[in-house]
Amino acid sequence: MGFARLELCLENGITPIFCCGEPLSIRDVGAQNSYVETQLREALFHLSETQFRKLVIAYEPIWAIGTGKTATSAQAQEMHAHIRGMLSRKFGKATADEMPILYGGSVKAGNAREIFHCPDVDGGLVGGASLQAAEFLTIIRSLK
Repeated sequence: MGFARLELCLENGITPIFCCGEPLSIRDVGAQNSYVETQLREALFHLSETQFRKLVIAYEPIWAIGTGKTATSAQAQEMHAHIRGMLSRKFGKATADEMPILYGGSVKAGNAREIFHCPDVDGGLVGGASLQAAEFLTIIRSLK
C-alpha cells in the first residue's frame, strides 16, 4: 500500500490492514525478521503514533498464502513477537501492546486454535476458509 493510499484511508476513517511477510527463499536463509522489519520501516515508520494506532498489521508469510502450507504456531509467535518488539522500540510499549497483529497465512479450522492462542497473535486474517461456513465457524469458535 503506497503512502498516499495509506494516508487517504486514515484521513477518511478507514482502518487499513497492512500486510507484511516474507517469501520462502528469505525464510530458508533465516532472514525473515530483517525482511519484515524493512517492510514495516519503509511503509509505516513515517506515521505519527496517533496515525499508527489507527491501523491493523497482519503477518502473512507469502509462502503460506494459498499454498496449504502454514507457519507453525512457534513460527507465527516468533514473528509476531519480533514485530511487537520493533513497534515497541519505535512507538512505545503501550502502543505496541495495544496494536492488533493478526496472522494471515492459510488460517484453517485445524490450525486456528493453536495459532490464535500464541501470546502475540491477536486474531486472524482469514481468506479462502471464510467462504466455507462450517470451516469459518470453527475458526471463529477457536478464538475463545
